[in-house]
Formats: sequence, C-alpha cells, structure tokens
Amino acid sequence: MRAVLAQRVLAVAAAAVLAGVAAVAIGARTRTEAPAARALPEPAAAGAWYEALAGVRTRGLSGTSRCGLRLSPGSLGITHPVLPCNAKLFVALGDKVVLTQVIDRGPVAGGRAFDLTRALAERLGLSGVRVVRWTFARPR
Repeated sequence: MRAVLAQRVLAVAAAAVLAGVAAVAIGARTRTEAPAARALPEPAAAGAWYEALAGVRTRGLSGTSRCGLRLSPGSLGITHPVLPCNAKLFVALGDKVVLTQVIDRGPVAGGRAFDLTRALAERLGLSGVRVVRWTFARPR
C-alpha cells in the first residue's frame, strides 16, 4: 500500500512541476510581445495586401461626414466610394503601417482609390499621389 501511495504523490508532484514550467513559458512569451503589436488586429486574410493609388483629401475636414462622423483636422481616416463606413483597414507606405477606418464615402480625385486625411497622410509620410498597400483588419 505504501508503494502505491508513493507513486501517487510522485505523479501529483510531476504534474505540478509540469504545470509550473508551462505557466513560466506562457508568461515569458506574453512579456516579450510588443504592447503595440498586441493592440493591433490581424489582417483579415494572410498575405492579402492590395495596392491602390491614394492621395491627400482636398475636401475640408469640418462638419459631419457621410458616415455620420464629426470630422476635424486631426481626423485619421480615408474616403472611399464603395467600402462601408467604419470598415477597419491597415494602410502602409514603405515601412509605416497605420490602422485606420473609412470615415467618409463619396467620390475621390480622378484615378485614386482612396483619399487620405491630411493627418493620416502625414503619419504615413505620404505627399502627393502614391501607391499604398492596404488590407482589411480582422474583426476582434
């Protein structure tokens, strides 16, 4: 009977050690992730980045947009004629990537897919009209 009890105690101790090692490993992995990286949603589909011509919005940024949002000079977002209001997407230029959303609907300047607010264009380093990369953000 004592041998059976010793085996059970040893099995419980081994399980406790294994659980402790797993907890330490998970904690270490969580701490090494950058906080900003955890805050951003994943792209909706792996590798699904698209290219589009984009420029700085020329219409004013005051009042209410066609999406019902109150706009100001500091608003970050895009105007697109088809994408739904509030659609979240990443826009990238070079090595800069910004999470943004559709804040206005309507026509954009000739040949462009997107009009970016001045604040978003500055954050990306975009001036004039350039090809940007974009992808939908995965819903949380």
